[in-house]
Amino acid sequence: MYYQGVKKTIVVRSVEKKPSCLGNIHPLLKRLFLARGVTSEAELDRTLSKLPSPWLLSGMDEMVVHLISAINKQQRISIVADFDADGATSCAVAIKGLQLMGAGQVLFVVPNRFEYGYGLTPEIVELVKLQNPDVIITVDNGISSVDGVKAAKEAGIKVLITDHHLPGHELPAADAIVNPNLADDKFPCKSLAGVGVIFYVLMALRSRLREMNWFDSNQLQEPNLAQLLDYVALGTVADVVALEQTNRVLVHQGLLRICTGRCHPGLKALIDVSGRNPQTIAASDLGFALGPRLNAAGRMDDMSLGIQCLLTDDPALAKDMAVQLDELNNDRREVEGVMKHEAMALLSEMKALDEHHLPAGVCLFDANWHQGVIGILASRIKDRLHRPVIAFAPAGKDLIKGSARSIAGVHIRDVLSDIAALHPKLLSKFGGHAMAAGLSLKMHDFPPFALAFDDMVSKRLADVDLEQKILSDGELTEQEMTLEIADLLQNAATWGQEFPEPVFDGVFDVIQSRIVGQRHLKLVLRKPGGDLVIDAIAFFVDQPELWLGLRQIRAAYKLDINEFRGNRSVQFILQYLEKIT
Repeated sequence: MYYQGVKKTIVVRSVEKKPSCLGNIHPLLKRLFLARGVTSEAELDRTLSKLPSPWLLSGMDEMVVHLISAINKQQRISIVADFDADGATSCAVAIKGLQLMGAGQVLFVVPNRFEYGYGLTPEIVELVKLQNPDVIITVDNGISSVDGVKAAKEAGIKVLITDHHLPGHELPAADAIVNPNLADDKFPCKSLAGVGVIFYVLMALRSRLREMNWFDSNQLQEPNLAQLLDYVALGTVADVVALEQTNRVLVHQGLLRICTGRCHPGLKALIDVSGRNPQTIAASDLGFALGPRLNAAGRMDDMSLGIQCLLTDDPALAKDMAVQLDELNNDRREVEGVMKHEAMALLSEMKALDEHHLPAGVCLFDANWHQGVIGILASRIKDRLHRPVIAFAPAGKDLIKGSARSIAGVHIRDVLSDIAALHPKLLSKFGGHAMAAGLSLKMHDFPPFALAFDDMVSKRLADVDLEQKILSDGELTEQEMTLEIADLLQNAATWGQEFPEPVFDGVFDVIQSRIVGQRHLKLVLRKPGGDLVIDAIAFFVDQPELWLGLRQIRAAYKLDINEFRGNRSVQFILQYLEKIT
């Protein structure tokens, strides 16, 4: 019997053998950092001084020249955002930041995913034209908007693209493009989120305006852009980009502002409605509590609500909008639950739950599925099967939209690119990253696409280890299972994607077991032969009643702190459970 019904192998991380310059730090921390490839204290520096120069980004000079011209002439600027949390926070950073620089007319448009789809399309340009802009700035999109940029230019609108998605074979003919993933770009962090890219643009803009004595000449106070870092932290974590050092700095600095009560009212309202403590908030809270609530606007309704929540300076209005976002997130959970049940039924019919019949790449479609939830569904099924998965939903006019999620070793956007090259008429459009992508195709092309996807993925899986694993940092002694160590782990680094929070493992005797909140499993554990008794909890357990009455388990867990009515105690957050007796 296994947590979530999936057998996994616990593998202890190997420790970096290279000489280290980590100084006099706790031995446990040294072990953790070496296992993540960190060999010097400089790599752990999270001060703003460690941020690389914005001028390393190609296209930055042209971008800044155009922005200064627009501000000088007080031109109308339209921000075109993506409809996810990265897009929403990018939009908020762009609007707030440009206003701080002196821009007077900054508006935004965010496509409704159910009507327009993703990015600066010609249809979105028509919508933007209603604002009569002189300049369009894209945030978290635009790098693949060849037709949209052409339409905007033909309408006499200047187009400035800020994006982080991988470029295609043809770049749009924009007036300026800043994207760390452009060919030959010298910026050291290729994993900046969209919100990180626009933040860097603002840093460069401020630098040039300072050189021009712009702020004094216009009787403006030079802005402290650190006030935008709460947005940057949220968007970066929610977009699940790799937390390289640059991103760790941005997220850490944003969390510091939140913890010290210096975040925007909208973000504060999202924290409150999610039940988190702003004084102890961590990166994981941004990803698992705030991000989903903000994303719910784009998934279930219109991301304009999420952007307005971020932008408002009125705490009462922010609270009202945060409550609406929380309700939308609850709706999303209900829809996701139904869709997951239907997906598992489809997989059972396909015999996909039988390892001997499991396709390499799984495509699922149901005519009743919700466009806004297929990404989450694909992620859930991918975790269950440990295979690349694409979930599709109807998009009208005989079109279906798919959301793809992949596993390490299979670059999902490259898979789609190869399919498009081999079958030029099969895909309407696609784009994305290594681990996630979106695409559209005609309904009648779903069967041949599913076959092509399975075939293309199978060629890549030949060199991929498909065994499901839990990477562990080894066992903890009873002397290390303390509040002091738990605090040390939480504060020592900014944990996240590709810089994972420590996970430990061990065999434990089960002293008590009970179900809380219908699907959560609460346990009291003790190491065999040990004296220390520790609380543990596993969230969202399938059939939790099956775990009651066990005597011994093998577990992988995070060392956490439970705060209740002012009391703090150590607890395990269980990541994986396996029955022993």
